[in-house]
Amino acid sequence: MSESWKEMQTVNGADADGTGLAPVPDRRHEGELLERSGPGRTEVADLLARFGTGGGAGPGGEPPPGGADGAPAEGGAGWDLEGLAAAIAARTAPFLGGRRIGVDVDFFDAGATSVDAAGFAAALNRDLGLRLSLDDVFADARPRRLARLGLASATGAPHREPADAAADEDESGDEGLDLVAADLARADRLPWTGPAAKAPPRRILLTGATGFLGGHLLLDLLRRGDAHVVCLVRAADARAGERRLGEALAGFRLPWSAEVRRRVTVLPGDIAEPRLGLDGDRWEELAREVDSIVSVAAAVDFLRGYPSLRRANVLGPLTLAELAATGPSKPLHHISSVAVFNEAGIASMGEDDPLARVDRLATGYDRSKWASEVALRRAREHGLTVTLMRPGAIGGHTLTGAHNPTDIGSGLLSAFSRFRKVPAFRAVNAAPVDWVSRVAAAVVYEPDGWGTTYNLTGRPNTLPDVLHDMRLGGMHVPVLGWEEWRAAFLAAMEAGPVPELEFLARVLRNATAVKLVEATLLGPAATGERTEAFVARHGLPEPVRYGARAQLRTYERLAEAGLARLPGRDDPPYLSFHETLEGTLGPAGRVTDTVCSLSLTLSIAGMHQLVRERRVDVRGEMTCARLHPEPLTVESGDIVVRPEDGIPLRHGLRHPLLRYRLAFRDADGRGWWLEGVKTARARRDLWRQARTLAVEVGREGEPSSLTGEVVVPAGGYVREQIDGIEVDPALPPPEQRLAKLMWLGWFFAQVGWGLLEPGLRAGAELLDLRRDVKDRRREIR
Repeated sequence: MSESWKEMQTVNGADADGTGLAPVPDRRHEGELLERSGPGRTEVADLLARFGTGGGAGPGGEPPPGGADGAPAEGGAGWDLEGLAAAIAARTAPFLGGRRIGVDVDFFDAGATSVDAAGFAAALNRDLGLRLSLDDVFADARPRRLARLGLASATGAPHREPADAAADEDESGDEGLDLVAADLARADRLPWTGPAAKAPPRRILLTGATGFLGGHLLLDLLRRGDAHVVCLVRAADARAGERRLGEALAGFRLPWSAEVRRRVTVLPGDIAEPRLGLDGDRWEELAREVDSIVSVAAAVDFLRGYPSLRRANVLGPLTLAELAATGPSKPLHHISSVAVFNEAGIASMGEDDPLARVDRLATGYDRSKWASEVALRRAREHGLTVTLMRPGAIGGHTLTGAHNPTDIGSGLLSAFSRFRKVPAFRAVNAAPVDWVSRVAAAVVYEPDGWGTTYNLTGRPNTLPDVLHDMRLGGMHVPVLGWEEWRAAFLAAMEAGPVPELEFLARVLRNATAVKLVEATLLGPAATGERTEAFVARHGLPEPVRYGARAQLRTYERLAEAGLARLPGRDDPPYLSFHETLEGTLGPAGRVTDTVCSLSLTLSIAGMHQLVRERRVDVRGEMTCARLHPEPLTVESGDIVVRPEDGIPLRHGLRHPLLRYRLAFRDADGRGWWLEGVKTARARRDLWRQARTLAVEVGREGEPSSLTGEVVVPAGGYVREQIDGIEVDPALPPPEQRLAKLMWLGWFFAQVGWGLLEPGLRAGAELLDLRRDVKDRRREIR
């Protein structure tokens, strides 16, 4: 390792007075779990109670009188910079397991989460009399910087002391641009090396395995080849790291089986620490034993500033680049992001297109991803084999529905479905996590794909695409202007808070972070010709649009988590038609001599209801003099198509086609129930079988009192159930026709198969009978 790089890493890890970062327990994982916890908004008071003493509370749980350490506490007046910075550093201890940090160590880098930040900001303002906002803490959470802001707010002018001017030289300017330049200069001090050997890896170092993409990538690396994977996990020891990794994989519905554990080694460490938090011997050993490095770990927070994110997002990848250049040269595969293009008005987002100008990137996160990519491009110039892979929004898994609950893409998708409004946007560059992960794993294993740049964004979703998907799902949504939609969303969150979407509301309230969302929605579609060629060359699934079919399972999981709202019975119907049934009923076992009829309206709220539940909603009324002189009104009811997959009733010869379950209320307020079934048998009267409903009727809570059959009149079937189909009038005419065709195609396929099953079963039984006869004849002979 070069001496200049060692010196740079040492300075990065030490605070101003040389004490360094005090070792602290890993609280970030705990905070992440708190952020995803159950319903109910987490208030600052609740947070302080969760963490015991809160910020700076005394032994009895009460805040100390006046300021910390007996210092003044009124608006920061009377403090000097070093004294206030030390007092702020002391207030971090309750959030970090009782250990304080140095005055130049970032609160988040020490293990704090955004949940902690709310309590920390409240503690500073309450105990020290400061006037700092939560945004101030997110922008740069180093105590010295917060102290400078606190003094500035007290005096109304920036606070600078002569002795502090040099120390602050790297922090001047717009959102740490000087820090960006300084970090890029660090890349120029990386060791020189030669290209990596072109051979599939045998032992891979993976960072970020406890994250959403990283966890899926770990499993795909194990599936794609036979390499052993070393996972860098932030934990006190290997056992704690294994436990944390296993919990993370389980949360994403990924296996942590004995076979997976056999091929995975957990290495306790931290991407944000010098040399990954390893001692010299372990660092050198790691450099010798791994032959490939996959960099996924990143701090994903759109509220924090560049100074707060740089250690994990920029210096971390540079540390991995140094590891790749130590000992035998190793390929470095880095997960970047299309956020490097998030400049308002950028013309294109191709794999080889120029990146945005860093001074035009609004958020610290965008700038940190830009800086890491540019720094690693410079590492290429030092001879290192560096592959850059840029996902866009990473959607849920198409089979399991696993998703990242705090991902902006998932949040927007949830907001669209819950509040039934969509902003006008240009394109959403999103792909499901299983496709992104599978392609990334293939790149790691295929040497012919190393050393270049890929856009792992799939096919973009345009506004017409999203509107079509939502209408297909039964969600007709108006399109609003961006600012109008943002205001409507925030107003809806104020009127009826949805705790699971509070993270998105925080982003949209923040004047800086909202620019990231705006650039994401209003930017151009990303293109990936090189990715498409690689996918075709290696037989991988071609990129497809992350549309309704791919999102279906994720939508269900989002609805289960309270994030999204799927169409239901109370929504306007997507498609409906009438059904009239007439017949006679009578007491069980006796003559059915009472004429009864049902006038029903059958509807679906969306195609999802059919695909997943095979269920149709029912409204209407029943007229039957034996029950009541006046019609009975359907209070609730549904029809299930081919219930139990058409398994014969009571192991007989009747196969169920449709099952009706209705609840009625008569004019006197008494409740009634009806259960009915249309069945298929191996007979030629298929037309009548499809129209005949055998029913049982009884009072609520009592056995059936009437039985019989009601039939759809032959002359009314086509008129009501085909020609009479009504589709949501808000849909454009082409989509109305498509909805009718989809319903008829699906329904007649289900009923047709149900009518065919008895005949197939009878044929199979005849063949079995003939076989039995032949066997018996052989036995007789």
